[in-house]
Amino acid sequence: MDFEYTQEQRILADAVARFAQRDYGFEARRRILESESGCSDEVWRTFADMGLLGLSLPSAWGGFDGGAVDLFAVMETIGEALVIEPFVPTVGLGARLLARGASPDLCGRVLPAVVEGRCKLAFAHAERGARYDLAQVATRAQRNEDRWRLDGSKCVVLGAPLADYLLVSARTGSDTCAADGISVFLVDRDAPGLGIKPYRTVDAQRAADLELEGVMVDAGSIVGPTGGAHALIEEAVDFATALVCAEAVGAMRHANAATLEYLKTRRQFGVPIGSFQALQHRMVDMVISVEQSRSMACLACAQVDGAVDASARARAVSAAKVKIADACRHVSQEAVQLHGGMGMTEELKVSHTFRRLTMIAQQFGDADHHLDRLARLD
Repeated sequence: MDFEYTQEQRILADAVARFAQRDYGFEARRRILESESGCSDEVWRTFADMGLLGLSLPSAWGGFDGGAVDLFAVMETIGEALVIEPFVPTVGLGARLLARGASPDLCGRVLPAVVEGRCKLAFAHAERGARYDLAQVATRAQRNEDRWRLDGSKCVVLGAPLADYLLVSARTGSDTCAADGISVFLVDRDAPGLGIKPYRTVDAQRAADLELEGVMVDAGSIVGPTGGAHALIEEAVDFATALVCAEAVGAMRHANAATLEYLKTRRQFGVPIGSFQALQHRMVDMVISVEQSRSMACLACAQVDGAVDASARARAVSAAKVKIADACRHVSQEAVQLHGGMGMTEELKVSHTFRRLTMIAQQFGDADHHLDRLARLD
């Protein structure tokens, strides 16, 4: 498999990397974190101007007909810079669901605004006790003439406090555990009956819990077939999982680079600690973990874009997530330990990288979940 970028991908990767180095350094990121919104509108507009928000969307709605492979270099840079803007919730989940399942009218109303940076999205699916099971949906949707009434709750909705629209999964069937009977609805964040309880996650991302009490949406707001959205949700989540795998590669590369630099400069007994063979061995193991992870992430992105069937796509994504969840734990913990006590301080970027990698290891399913999924696929 060829892991090299095409010329166009290399040019885009270089442009994104230059932006991150020039305008999204660690101190700039800290200022964004300390702001009231926890997100920079200026950075989001830059993403739109660079074409990043529309890279994986259809050209019919202003996009560039790309895929996960085209976003790989972008996600690596997002991981390295620890970008906190809601790129994956908007592009990897919300826009993906709309592009794959919404009506032309609905797509035309929302997706061009996403591409232009005027609209952010979030996917509200997880519920308490679901344990990553995409079929576990208790939120109810009841038909009322030409409208739907939504009642229920969602938890840990990434990007929800910043979103203009929420894509909410709800059950139109009877069984709360069955894959059949799940639908997805586009809900305005200001819809009556929708309660949003925002908070920060461990890695400083913005998330929220949602309460839906009699939220009414038009029949035209449904995304995908009524009662048959499970396959659509699974595909979008696999796409987003492949993206965060690529993000993890970038974050781990930064952790390795920062740790290597520290080993070269920190002196003990009159010599750099990087001259100690035991620490060299640990550093080599970290590098191997990242290179293996990059190969798995590349394969996952390629399969998300071009797998012959859903089973092949799911197998590649879950295999990558198992490996990368393990690598996130290994690399992040080693980076902190090799830095010593200062590795956990707020002033050091590696501590923030540690937290992001810890969250990525759990996002969209931990290693145990994906091992179980692989066993069921076989």
